[in-house]
Amino acid sequence: MNASLRTRIIHRSTLVPMLLAAAWAVPVSAQQAAATSPSTVRYVAQLSALNSAAAGGSATGEATFTITGDSLTITVTASGLPKDITHWQHFHGFPEGQPAACPNASSDVNHDGIIDIVETEPAAGTTMVPLTDNPAGMDVAHGIYPKASATGTLQYTQTVSLAELQAAFGKAFPGKSLDLDRRVVFLHGVPSTTVLPATVASLGPIPAAVTLPIACGRIALAE
Repeated sequence: MNASLRTRIIHRSTLVPMLLAAAWAVPVSAQQAAATSPSTVRYVAQLSALNSAAAGGSATGEATFTITGDSLTITVTASGLPKDITHWQHFHGFPEGQPAACPNASSDVNHDGIIDIVETEPAAGTTMVPLTDNPAGMDVAHGIYPKASATGTLQYTQTVSLAELQAAFGKAFPGKSLDLDRRVVFLHGVPSTTVLPATVASLGPIPAAVTLPIACGRIALAE
């Protein structure tokens, strides 16, 4: 056998196992990538109108909470809002863990025709996380909230670290978890010129026009 032929045989005998190994490596690598890719969990709240007469319309919309790994993306889309004003938005719930619910007509315990923020508490619990430019800051009174457009629509999207938000939540509510599927989302706010009954309550010095609930939705795990 001449040297040239022997070289070609050796080269082929070496090349075949290398090609087979490469062919097997592709699907194994793909399987490993799929196994390590973080799964996505999505929660949704369908927002329905509250206090429509005071708000001058029926606010509706949707809030979504999408979790992928340590990333939580919160999105709120709404329409029918009082236009050109800032709208506070939060999720509310009970630190003790029982499921929260949106208030209904029976929540108007003083029969003034308005369900104010204080009257929502028996059904919905307390304000928990503000949906601002920095939810993990847990700054309910001073965070930057979205403003409705000139046509009464609102678009809000914010992505936060789930671990950071949970840590801040655990500090505000010691030993408690976010438990999104036990919470409700509120949108708040009517123009400062809105005439409200003197019996409409608010929180501390915050004007009732700012805290008045105008939409609510219970958060549920999306199917």
